[in-house]
Amino acid sequence: MSIYPEAAKRLLAFINASPTPFHAVQNAAIRLEAAGFSKVAMRAFVFVHIRETDDWDLQPRSKYYYTRNQTCLIAFTTPSNWRPGTGVSIVATHVDSPNLRVRPVSKKNNLGYLQVGIETYGGGIWHSWFDRDLSLAGRVIVVQRDGTFRSKLVKIDRPLLRIPSLAIHLDRNVNDSFKFNQESEFTPIFGLVESELNDVKVQCASAPSGQMKHHPALLLVLSEELSVAPEEIRDFELYVPEYLVVATVILSRKYHLSHLYDTQPSVLGGVNNEFIFSPRLDNQFSSYCAVEAIASYAENPSFMEFVGNVNCVALFNHEEIGSVSTTGAESSLIPSLLQRLSPEPASYSQSVSRSFLISADMGHAVHPNYSSKHEENHRPIINGGMVIKTNAKQRYASDAISTFLFRKLVEQRGGKVQEFEVRNDMACGSTVGPMLSKIGLRTVDVGNAMLSMHSIRETGGSHDVQHAIDAFSSFFDGFARLDGDLLVD
Repeated sequence: MSIYPEAAKRLLAFINASPTPFHAVQNAAIRLEAAGFSKVAMRAFVFVHIRETDDWDLQPRSKYYYTRNQTCLIAFTTPSNWRPGTGVSIVATHVDSPNLRVRPVSKKNNLGYLQVGIETYGGGIWHSWFDRDLSLAGRVIVVQRDGTFRSKLVKIDRPLLRIPSLAIHLDRNVNDSFKFNQESEFTPIFGLVESELNDVKVQCASAPSGQMKHHPALLLVLSEELSVAPEEIRDFELYVPEYLVVATVILSRKYHLSHLYDTQPSVLGGVNNEFIFSPRLDNQFSSYCAVEAIASYAENPSFMEFVGNVNCVALFNHEEIGSVSTTGAESSLIPSLLQRLSPEPASYSQSVSRSFLISADMGHAVHPNYSSKHEENHRPIINGGMVIKTNAKQRYASDAISTFLFRKLVEQRGGKVQEFEVRNDMACGSTVGPMLSKIGLRTVDVGNAMLSMHSIRETGGSHDVQHAIDAFSSFFDGFARLDGDLLVD
């Protein structure tokens, strides 16, 4: 049995530690800080944790990052020749996935079962959620002794909920056409009414009068994890992402936001460990590789002498539902960054014209059982290298220039690229690329080939992790030089 690449091993650890976008952003920040991105401005060669509310005193040869609402992250480095008007080389990804959301009033009892009401988020393969061991993770805002508040993350490491399928004996046609009503036949079970009634601790966990929006047993689980008394919980808002559930819990002292996630960990698979079987590959795979590339670049001793563009990674939220939010790609995040790097109109325009964006989102590998779903000359394979996505209707933002530049950068590291274009008789998906290209940024849409996209368990390639890191590293190291050799009116 082959030993899998070290980069794949690190990706598994990242995904297993990141059941929610909150955790993904936190773990990305931890990696950046290990590479010198620090929360405290100490020296020119450390990464400085800045805030959007701050006045920025940017300097050459420096590393910065900031977050917004704990669900998106921007990290960037300034080269030795940095000044307003310098171009920005951006790798843009997203950290959300299709999911289920627990309703504001989630308490349901049916035929002796405790159930939790949910709402769908994004375009998930919802049948894959049946018969999975699901649990809770999220964030908590805690009041400090001085009266201030602080947000903390939480992850419950045991199965709590399940959406059970119906026995074949009661639905003999299930293998011919499995259909279900997402409102009435897709509700998770949480426990038994009898066990809740007989549990003294659960009875003590009952919320105050008028606050019984959720099961006392659920309040008890949350309170034990948070180390607070059940009666402190006043309300919460729960969500269930494709591999997680989100929840906002309002307590007298604390506020909680949690997600429901599949407790089965990410693993390597295949006869030679060539596969990754995992939740959230779309798009924590690309997000991890982007962060690893800029962190490794920033750790290199040559960073202090680097001449070229500002290098940047952007991890967005809400891509799966259109990116229209304060933390999505269609928010002010990138325009604001460009404006703060180059405040004057002339320098801003110069910066945009010198900039380049890689929209990195997972792509569709050809399926051995459904090969007809791919155009015959555009069939990417797992572990076959980076995939360039093209669409004449601009559902992807790639064009001849951006494709040429990306291919050359990959080749400089000894890599290969594959091509993907959707069939004429099928609708084409999209990414954050087209909406960000409206700023004026040259953009290429790329990804890595995978199977079962938007399933609760997806399949990617263990060797493609390093392929992506190498591609992004080449971009950070060599784009400005390559761009200088290209003449385009």
